[in-house]
Amino acid sequence: MSRVDIVVLGAGLAGLSAARDLARAGADVVVLEARDRPGGRVEQTRLADGRLVQLGGEVVGPTHEAYIGLVKELGLTLEPSFPSLPGEDTVVLSSGRVTGARSWMSDADRASYDAAEEAFRRLARSVDPGDPWSHPDADRLDRLSVGQWLREQGATPGAVRARELAMLALAAESVERTSLLSDLRKEAAAGAHGFYDYDVWECLRVAEGSATVALRMAEELGHRMRYGTPVTRVNVSRSGSRVTTATGERFDCSAVVCALPVGPLRRVAIEGVASERLASLARQRHALAAKVCFVYGSSWWETQGQNGSSYFETGMLGGTWPQQEGILSALVPPERLAAFLATSPALVEQDVLAEMTLAMGERAARPQATYFRRWALDPWTEGYITGWRPGDVMAVGPLHGTHDPPFYVCGSDQWVCGYMEGAVRTGRGAAREVLSNG
Repeated sequence: MSRVDIVVLGAGLAGLSAARDLARAGADVVVLEARDRPGGRVEQTRLADGRLVQLGGEVVGPTHEAYIGLVKELGLTLEPSFPSLPGEDTVVLSSGRVTGARSWMSDADRASYDAAEEAFRRLARSVDPGDPWSHPDADRLDRLSVGQWLREQGATPGAVRARELAMLALAAESVERTSLLSDLRKEAAAGAHGFYDYDVWECLRVAEGSATVALRMAEELGHRMRYGTPVTRVNVSRSGSRVTTATGERFDCSAVVCALPVGPLRRVAIEGVASERLASLARQRHALAAKVCFVYGSSWWETQGQNGSSYFETGMLGGTWPQQEGILSALVPPERLAAFLATSPALVEQDVLAEMTLAMGERAARPQATYFRRWALDPWTEGYITGWRPGDVMAVGPLHGTHDPPFYVCGSDQWVCGYMEGAVRTGRGAAREVLSNG
């Protein structure tokens, strides 16, 4: 049995951020991580030519202040990401490929889309991202799907189709299974500019690799890191708490910071925490997804007038974007995960390369390497980003992202919409709460 001040569960960005701040404040902290590496849903590998391939989270936006601040503290640098690249988006429709994000839409569709976006923008400005439950129409907005709301606004089928393509590319839930209130809350957190915009959410990246953020923090924490140590039980008490691992090892502590994703958290037996808190945590969902990375010698698609960003109406892929020179990322959205997971590894690579060929041409069929991360099947993740179906925001309730000392929660799930910013923001926030409670 070991005795420490604070036990942090999970060494993703949230747990590492919390542990780093606690250790810097003088607390005796240990981080228990089930994997044999730090980072959680951020991971990278280095190619023989020195390029880094990001296998998990990659990009952030200018409003991601907690993440940006941490990057600077760690001595890393931010640089522009893919939205600044020249060329046109590619859209692979059931009827064939077109270039230009809205080139396939009629004038009526584009006008309808713009009108719906303006209505969405106005509505988002009425939502407090920190307290969406206080909105006078919160219950109705949460019960509505984005798709239903679009049709209520008189959006044309083409305008709804455009939003569905955008959601598939993000590997979020379909517009028919996404709470309107959750989407409004998400965009309100970024300034309520309108529908999801890569220039707002994804225009920056860490030049040294996003997973380097986690690696730097883990290196700083040193001996406080414990890998290969999954947690099975947490007993919480103001007089002293205990964390038990799968190997039977016990850690007695004054506080527990839980940075586990909501899926794996359900397998941990937790005692001493209010039932309302546990119900709120159990009610949260992940949008299940997989990621594929394609490595080429150069960004040859730019010579074809394409910027590397694409949207797929059919097939397994939802969309692609360029990581860096010669490397494309792709996501498999929840709606297409069954077909992806039911296919043998050899055949699935063949299938996704055929889809890439539809989007980019024959050169796409011959990558130097292809990397797969089946995040939906990862037992320590069980998902990729946060999913909010109609009714979920109200069901999870105002306990979302709050604490029950000496039990503190953090992680991308505990912010308005996930992302690396959510992990860092809530991790550092949890550390502040622990320290303020002595």
